[in-house]
Amino acid sequence: MVSTGPVIRRRLALLMAVFAALFFCVGIQLFRLQILQGEELQRRAQKQWTSESVIAPQRGTIYDRNGKALAMSATAYTASVSPRQVKDLDGFARTLAPILDLSEEYIKERAGDTSKGGVTLKRQISRDIAQQLRVMMAEHQSADSDALDGLYLEEDSKRYYPMGSFASQLLGITSVDGVGQSSLESSLDRYLSGKAGKILDEVDGKGREMAYGTKEYIAAVDGGDVTLTLDSSIQSFAEQAAREAMTVNGAKSVRVLVMEVKTGAILAMCNKPDFDPNDPPRDDVETLNELMRNRIITDSYEPGSTFKIITASAALDAGVTDPNEGFYCSGTIHVDGDRIRCWGNPHGAESMAQGLQNSCNPVFVELGLRLGVDRFYEYLDAFGIGSTTGIDLPGEVAGIRIAQDNVKRVDMARIGFGQSIAMTPLQLMTAACAAVNGGYRMRPYVVQEIRSSSGEVLEKAQPEVMARPISEETSATMRDLLEKVVELGGGRNAYLSNYRVAGKTGTAQVYKDGKVTSDTHIGSFIGFAPADDPQIGVLVIVDEAEKRPDYGSVTAAPFAKQILERSLNYLGIAPRVEDEEPLEQVEVPDVTGMDTAQAEKLLKENGLQGLLSGSGATVIEQMPAAGARVSEQSLVMLYVEGTPDLSENDRVEVPDVTGKSIVEANRLLRSYGLEMEIDGSGLAVGQEPAAGEKVLPTAKVKVSFESPG
Repeated sequence: MVSTGPVIRRRLALLMAVFAALFFCVGIQLFRLQILQGEELQRRAQKQWTSESVIAPQRGTIYDRNGKALAMSATAYTASVSPRQVKDLDGFARTLAPILDLSEEYIKERAGDTSKGGVTLKRQISRDIAQQLRVMMAEHQSADSDALDGLYLEEDSKRYYPMGSFASQLLGITSVDGVGQSSLESSLDRYLSGKAGKILDEVDGKGREMAYGTKEYIAAVDGGDVTLTLDSSIQSFAEQAAREAMTVNGAKSVRVLVMEVKTGAILAMCNKPDFDPNDPPRDDVETLNELMRNRIITDSYEPGSTFKIITASAALDAGVTDPNEGFYCSGTIHVDGDRIRCWGNPHGAESMAQGLQNSCNPVFVELGLRLGVDRFYEYLDAFGIGSTTGIDLPGEVAGIRIAQDNVKRVDMARIGFGQSIAMTPLQLMTAACAAVNGGYRMRPYVVQEIRSSSGEVLEKAQPEVMARPISEETSATMRDLLEKVVELGGGRNAYLSNYRVAGKTGTAQVYKDGKVTSDTHIGSFIGFAPADDPQIGVLVIVDEAEKRPDYGSVTAAPFAKQILERSLNYLGIAPRVEDEEPLEQVEVPDVTGMDTAQAEKLLKENGLQGLLSGSGATVIEQMPAAGARVSEQSLVMLYVEGTPDLSENDRVEVPDVTGKSIVEANRLLRSYGLEMEIDGSGLAVGQEPAAGEKVLPTAKVKVSFESPG
């Protein structure tokens, strides 16, 4: 008999080995599933038996200084679908496509993805569309139809701008998801956005909520509220004036800035063209980016004659001139071989104060040169020219200025009257306010206060002095001088009979393809009121107007006047006391088409004064227009063109320059409006024409020089 013991033992050992291998494999798999993949599988399982709904926080509101909402969150709705619950995919897509304005193919693609428990079909649906969907869902349910099975409506939030395009570049926009994309909406997003909450529900395999399942609720934290320094009433004045300026002038664009002179608080900031942030052109990114740009802080330009406020302030403060000092304008001035023209006809003999009224370039060339590089640049630094202002808005640029080590005399000459330097409108306004507010350069700001959703004050702004470029005495002188510019000079179109206004016009160059264009300009006016104690400053910039002439006195000053008058009345600032005996009213005669001499004579006969604007001999336009009634001795702007007609009365007497150096002789001749032709070097020994002869201001004087000994 054969023994079976060894066979059985072998079979048992083999069986045990197989079971051990199986247990080992099961152990390995359990280790992999529970240890290595445990967290991931648990998350996947939780997603299958739970449904998560996000609770969107209420984005904070942006208010103006008086509590008027400028940007707020409005209730909207999201249409979602649970693909596993959809029974009739074609009917589902066909029913919803026209309501949601989506293609059937898109809906079928989203609603047919059964790998997902829920997907979004469309966000930010209006209340009306949401109500229409609710009615349809109820009708289908009562008719026992399964065409809309799986459709859900959830409350959502949409950013709403109740005043449309009002201050759109300042406020900015948000994305569809409520994230700030530009300007204040972007820079203050961390305060405005809040923190999302969520609801977790237990669901069955088809994504349906279980009747006795557990539910977890995590509340959302709403965003904080922001109060701006902006005044919606003054902003509306600026918006209206900007629209009118753009239309009347046929301008490419218009920029308006209104600021509290003594604090730096922004009362209005307006760029045209603009856009409606409720319906931005998101499908055209290039256009949207262009329209969103706040050009008051992002675009630098040569300010032209408005910059003369800075030069005059520096020159007076440094003591290199005084308002009564005499100058002479021949229409041109030469600096290191470069010929610099005045903007219009020669002004002849004039004081420094009159040079500012006439916006005379040669006067400010001389003042810039007298200041010298080091001293002028110290004032530029103090006025903040060449650096950002520090405003609480994103995207501000610093402007452009020639490095101090590289600046030449001719550069200094041009900087003196607002060329060869570029700055933003905000920089100009901030510096000009310092010239009239007692000499304090303030940090401009637009955010007044930020509060959390619970009402806690998170940030509160206070006026901040950045520098003091000039003294109170100099500032008081500048207020008087700039008031005279409006009363008697090129700023006459901003004159108000019931308020004292100080200001300065500017007509700046436009560069295209790196070259200065001769047919288009940037016209501007910056004004302050009341002149003796300025409360608000207004800057209006009109870019590339089609209207001719396109000087700032024509394109910008009238609209600044409009904003100033309406704002001062709105703010309750008392008007000036009228004279007990008002000036007699006279009618303005029609002088268009006349030569300048005839026009000025006729105005004088009617008790009025004429001020020439432009270069030429014939009046092409006047302001006020013919027939208007104005106070006696009022100023009438005469816009001229053509070739100036110099008469014998315009001749000047040639001064004696013998014994003077080249520099001394050139300075003396230039003060008479004459050009010097140099022959030799050293000291002057002869001249032609001779001293005492009378010549036209355009004449050249040839001076012979010899070295002594």
